[in-house]
Order: sequence, then structure tokens, then C-alpha cells
Amino acid sequence: MSPNPWTTLVIVVLTLIGVAAGRFPVIRSNRTTVALIGMALLVAVGQVPFDAIPDYLDFDTLVLLFSMMILNANLKLAGFFDLAGQSLARMARTPRAFLAVEIVLVGVLSALLLNDTVCLMFAPLLLSLMDALKRNPIPYLIALATAANVGSVATFTGNPQNMIIGVASGIPYLEFTAALLPVAALGLGVIWLVLVRMYRYEFLPDQRFELSEIAEKPVNRPLLIKSLSITAGLVVAFLAGVPVAAAAFLAASLLLATRRHKPQQVFAEIDWSLLVFFSALFVVTGSLETSGVTRALIPLDDLARQADTLNLTLLTAALSNLISNVPAVMLLRPVVVNLADPRVGWLTVAAASTLAGNLTLLGSVANLLVAETAALWRVDLSFWEYFKPGFLITLVTLAVSVVYLTMVF
Repeated sequence: MSPNPWTTLVIVVLTLIGVAAGRFPVIRSNRTTVALIGMALLVAVGQVPFDAIPDYLDFDTLVLLFSMMILNANLKLAGFFDLAGQSLARMARTPRAFLAVEIVLVGVLSALLLNDTVCLMFAPLLLSLMDALKRNPIPYLIALATAANVGSVATFTGNPQNMIIGVASGIPYLEFTAALLPVAALGLGVIWLVLVRMYRYEFLPDQRFELSEIAEKPVNRPLLIKSLSITAGLVVAFLAGVPVAAAAFLAASLLLATRRHKPQQVFAEIDWSLLVFFSALFVVTGSLETSGVTRALIPLDDLARQADTLNLTLLTAALSNLISNVPAVMLLRPVVVNLADPRVGWLTVAAASTLAGNLTLLGSVANLLVAETAALWRVDLSFWEYFKPGFLITLVTLAVSVVYLTMVF
């Protein structure tokens, strides 16, 4: 049975709606099962040959994501995230200073590591600190989520959609970082200004608090030294131009060679469902091209000719909030490839798809992780509470990105 563009389009649209909503109605499901069901339907009706599924998978992206999960797992087991939180507590003495240090620390770590992992590790620590200090945790939680997203703009390894772009674009790691680091740095400053302005009573200039009594947690020093050394070597390899997937895989393999802890401890920290989700999504979005949907329904040549930094940013931001940023990047790949300057197109899509994640609580996995962790502590980070600063942060950071990319490129 030859692929039918309309059949493929219906299945893909329904799947992406389910991914955006986080579930299918009636049945118990999540984003991973929705993507798998969509892939299965495409196979069942002959739109994707079963034996051709491996051809749809972006192997380098999956290896990179898996390898970074191993790196993050070792850092967590070593106590790195607790140590970073303790350092944050010692450095700050006022709410404004604490917020600034938090935003910078989270932004830097999210550029080097996966932003979702940074949120997952820091949210409990932040809630514990704010509880001990009797402070309102909401602005600090919003800072955590938004800084993790903005900081991750700067590198291929900061978030999943940038990993896809890094592999697809072929832009060297250092070149990509040099291009988007100013956008990330300016964006972190925007977060601080917006939150200090919107939560004035929490960040009055004369307020101070004492953090010296915060209890320190144990650290596995041998594992911490090993993990940080390999992480530093990985960054050097990225900067030297070694392919990011290969470098990350070798670093992960070195971390797995150990006598100090069981491999099961590391593998228990890996988000296997996220890897499955990506694999299924590659098949679902790839079917649009192989079945002829993109050629039949999307004027790629015309769209590519008309695209500039502004309208590509708006298109990417809109798609990212409609169907989530990872599917949006996958759908935009054929458009970017046809641009007169694909390099600028990839940089624009990378910045817009990530910054757009700050618009709503549902805009990125990082936001949801923070909100769900807060709920466990009986702290209600509601949709509208997040949206008020999130809307302004997104609007300003996207404007900064458009102006910067237009002026520089």
C-alpha cells in the first residue's frame, strides 16, 4: 500500500494534538504513549513500513540525549546538585542577590546539562530553602523554570530541541554557542528584572536573610571529581569540534566504567520514556515528508523565500506553544533546509523554540517538572500565577532575540 498524504496528515495531526494535550481522551495515556500509538497507526495503515522504522530515527540525537542522561545521573549520585544549592545559599544574603545568583547558576548549568534535569534536581532544594527561610517560594520557582529554559538556549546540550538542531544543522558547537550566548545572557537579565518588578514585596531593597544555618548534605567526592573531570573534558571536546554525539557517548562510557557504584543506580535515573517518546516522534513527523504531505500542502520554496528572522521566530513560537517545541522543530526542519541561509534559520529556530517555552506552564517539560514538584510540597504554582511573569519574559526575550539576530546576522 503506497502512502496517502491525507491519511498520514490526519494521523499526524491527531497525534500532535494528543502530544500537546499530554494525553488522549478516554484511555490512560501520556505523551510517550500518544506518540507510540500514532506511530503504530501509521504502520497499521501502511503509511510507514515497519521494516523502515530505523530509517526515520535520528541516531545521533538519541545517542546524545542518552549520553547526557548518564552524565546527569552521575552528577546527581555524586551530590553535585546539592553542593551547588549549598553554594547558592552561602553566596546570597538578600532576596534580590539570592534571585540573581539562582538565575545565573541555573542558567549556566542548564547550558551545560539538560535543563529538565536541572529543574528536577533544584526544585526540591529550593523549596526546602524557602521553607526554612519562611519566604514565598513562587517567584524563585518561576525563576528556576524560566532561567533553565533561557540558559539552555546557549548550547546544543541544553535542551532536547537544540540537540536535534545541533545534529541536523552541522553548526560547530563553539560557533553555535558564540552566536546564541548573548541571547541567553540578556534573557537571564530580563528574568531578574521582571520578577523583581512583579514581586516587589518579596524583593524590597532593604530586606535581608541569613542562610548560614542551612544544613549541608554529604557529597561523594571521588565520584564528584571523576564526573566533573569528564564533564570538563567533554566541554573541551565540544569546543575542539569533536562531533557532539560521539564526544558525549565516549564521556558517558567513561563514567560507566566504575567500581564504586552499581550500574543499576545510574540506569534508574535515566528517563527511558523520554527516549521512547523521541524515537516515536521522529517516525511520526518524518512520515509527513516520506508520504508527500510537506510537498503537497506546504509551499516550502515560497515559505523559505519569504522567511526572515522575525516571521520565522513568530512561526516557531506559535508552533512551539501549539504542539510543544520538540515537534515544532521537527516539523520546521524542511523549511529551514530550504532557506537561503540555513545557518541563521537554525539559530532563529533554536532561540525561538526554547524561549517560547516560557510563555505558559505547559510550554516546556521544565516548567511542568517545577510545578509538579511544588505540588508535592503543597505549593500551588498555578497556570495564571506562572503566566503573568511568563508572558512578559517570553515577549521581551523573543524581541531581544529577533533584534540581536537581525543586527548580527
